[in-house]
Amino acid sequence: MYDNNNIFAKIVRKEIPCDKIHEDDRVLFFKDINPKAKIHVLGIPKANVINFDDFIDKCSPEDVVHFFKSVSKVIDNLDIRESGYRIISNTGENGNQEVPHFHIHILGGQKI
Repeated sequence: MYDNNNIFAKIVRKEIPCDKIHEDDRVLFFKDINPKAKIHVLGIPKANVINFDDFIDKCSPEDVVHFFKSVSKVIDNLDIRESGYRIISNTGENGNQEVPHFHIHILGGQKI
């Protein structure tokens, strides 16, 4: 069951501030507060979904495509397409998922 009190849900509701990179009515991208690379951005759908599987199962194909096209747009805006980047999504305990809201990490700006 989705936890409406997780930190990303609070960020979406603007109860907790973030350093926003890109936002629209369906997605939010912001800088990670504990970066693991020179560039470290988190991307989340605004849907109440726990992990990748939940996102794929509960969201429309249009929302899934919109999310990943937004990832691509953010990569261009960060100017890391040519130099390279890493996209990571952790799921569950064995995947070391810390926040129970589907999200991706975009890391770049240096050799990772």
